[in-house]
Amino acid sequence: MSDSTKIDFIYLSEQDMIKAGVTDMAQCVDTMEQMFALLHHGDYRMAGPNSDSHGAMITFPEESPFATMPKPTADRRLMAMPAYLGGDFQTCGVKWYGSNIANREKGLPRSILMFTLNDVETGAPLAHMSANLLSAYRTGAVPGVGAKHLARKDSKVIGVLGPGVMGKTSVAAFIAACPQIDTVKVKGRGQKSLDSFITWLSATYPQVTTIQIVDSIEEVVRDSDIVTYCNSGETGDPSTYPEVKREWVKAGAFLAMPAYCRLDAAMETSDVRKVADSIGLYEAWFEEVPKPAHNYIPIIGVRFMDMIEQGLMDKAELQDLGAIVAGDTVGRQNDEEIIILSVGGLPVEDVAWGTVVYRNALEKGIGVKLNLWDTPVLS
Repeated sequence: MSDSTKIDFIYLSEQDMIKAGVTDMAQCVDTMEQMFALLHHGDYRMAGPNSDSHGAMITFPEESPFATMPKPTADRRLMAMPAYLGGDFQTCGVKWYGSNIANREKGLPRSILMFTLNDVETGAPLAHMSANLLSAYRTGAVPGVGAKHLARKDSKVIGVLGPGVMGKTSVAAFIAACPQIDTVKVKGRGQKSLDSFITWLSATYPQVTTIQIVDSIEEVVRDSDIVTYCNSGETGDPSTYPEVKREWVKAGAFLAMPAYCRLDAAMETSDVRKVADSIGLYEAWFEEVPKPAHNYIPIIGVRFMDMIEQGLMDKAELQDLGAIVAGDTVGRQNDEEIIILSVGGLPVEDVAWGTVVYRNALEKGIGVKLNLWDTPVLS
């Protein structure tokens, strides 16, 4: 056996990931900031012809001659999300994403995710890890990066639609970015998720002294310094996506939208600043789906792409979070600005946070060491 051919990697279960710091939101926000600067400077690659694709998804037809083929039910996704990230990361990896809303009836999360991190030179695996928390925290951290640069520093009130995993991690990131937050308003569909959210919030953030359950989306938005929609649902008809009306929105509010969303006409006007986590991601999405694209991908940044295509918005109006983080585009300019950030989620985020957690695990001796081979049979 030659040591030069031996390949070991580590397996990290969900509990291992927690021990290795996957739920450290302050570190995750810092990591996402580094990632956005690299994104802006072009030191990354994702899939697709423009290297900005969200990934490759298996879709199922409405009608199939094969009785065993899955139906395209709500949130059914099988998807590979590969990326390379440079800078201090110098790694590549792929998140494998399995999702089905019917999982909830089995007591399982809607999505079940795994992430493989690879050596960029050889392609050898470095780690295979449970990725539900990895994905949730990196997704939540992006609104936190946005809040750091785009929310008012004296923000005190968060309004949350959807008290699930994404709602929790977004709130965690907002509090990391804006430490004066003391009030959270939340609207949810079921008592179970609301109870879970309130229990988590009370235990984790004692500085939040007021928690209000509200009955309408208007109450989520009205008087909130920071607003986030973290709901799930069916795509297809944007009129069913939860709306943001300008008359509800407080002057100086920051809206971070990682989920289903539509804006009224007054919110679409050019005096509301529009920022995307990665303009390239939305351009790639726009190429990949029929038009109007917002019918197929309910993220608000995709609506911005439709608006640009239809001549309702100038392309120069859409700003890039990476450019703001890197200092090439100005952040919040005054206390009255209303700013909306579209959060689509990028495979490079998984690589960034996965690399940091992997390095933490190595340092602390966490995980199960697995052997790929000592010497390959075929070489």
